[in-house]
Amino acid sequence: MSTDLPITPSGAGYTMPGEFEPHAGCLMAWPSRRDLWGDQLAAAMTDYAQVASSIAEFEPVLMVCPPGRADEVRSGCSSGVTAIEIPIDDSWARDSGPAFLRGAAGDVAVCGFGFNAWGERWHPHADDARLSRRLADRLGLRYFHAPFVLEGGSYSVDGEGTLITTEQCLLNPNRNPQLTREQIERGLCDHLGAQTVIWLPWGHSLDTGPAGTDGHVDGVLQYVAPGHVMLELVADPSSPEHRRGTANLAVLGAAVDAAGRSLRITLLDPGTDAAVSYANHYLANGAVIVPVSGDGHDEPALEVLRSMHPDREVVGVPGAVLAAGGGGPHCITQQIPAGVSW
Repeated sequence: MSTDLPITPSGAGYTMPGEFEPHAGCLMAWPSRRDLWGDQLAAAMTDYAQVASSIAEFEPVLMVCPPGRADEVRSGCSSGVTAIEIPIDDSWARDSGPAFLRGAAGDVAVCGFGFNAWGERWHPHADDARLSRRLADRLGLRYFHAPFVLEGGSYSVDGEGTLITTEQCLLNPNRNPQLTREQIERGLCDHLGAQTVIWLPWGHSLDTGPAGTDGHVDGVLQYVAPGHVMLELVADPSSPEHRRGTANLAVLGAAVDAAGRSLRITLLDPGTDAAVSYANHYLANGAVIVPVSGDGHDEPALEVLRSMHPDREVVGVPGAVLAAGGGGPHCITQQIPAGVSW
């Protein structure tokens, strides 16, 4: 049985690896709540299954599902997807699930953060808030508890001490109103192994409202490798995303990471009316799993991703339903570092 440890993960020598590092597999959670998905539930199941099966071509997938729904997962997904029954409320595994950390000896631990359903947007969410501990117990991993609210889509790490997040999300009073910016930054360092935190001003301007996340960084940015990031920036100055992207670019351009490097920045222009966030992609072993909408924006974005990841296969998956739900492939996945088995 996992237990809370009296020291922080950083103090115990743990840090979160970069997503581009080798994985044991990918964590996902099965969509099953009709009151959240409405008439899109069947389509969400179909698209989650396609994302999972596409990832399973490159690495195993562990799909959490509510008790009694494992057969539904098995019938919808490929054989590379393993169903595990744990009570859950919704299906955004990166946000409600754990951060997987690696120790100096190569062992893997779990850090669970507070989860309040993106600022108390959805109820109930108690089972989602318990998912990290329950997974640690099922996988036999050491468990750390972080005493503040944090969703996995709100930050990105390079595995070498640098973390990038947004002020729009982490400083929103619906997350941790009792904490100052400095206290939040200390928590990120203590629980994810960060040494340098880069605060972008903005996530996506549409990332608000009932299905929003208040500006998660994974809607606009993804690490390619240590010292190298991809940033979405709409070139059209009439778009509200142009101003936000330009402000983010200015911060990144002036930043120095934990290794003392200026960042290499690759820009991706999604267009003024793109239906999906191409930044919201998942880096599987040997692949980039990226949302597509079937319109004219897809191919230019895919070409940018191919140029950034010449050693990975770029795989398009349906993105419209996930976008309507408030995210993309990155939001519904969480990398599990090499060294974990199930």
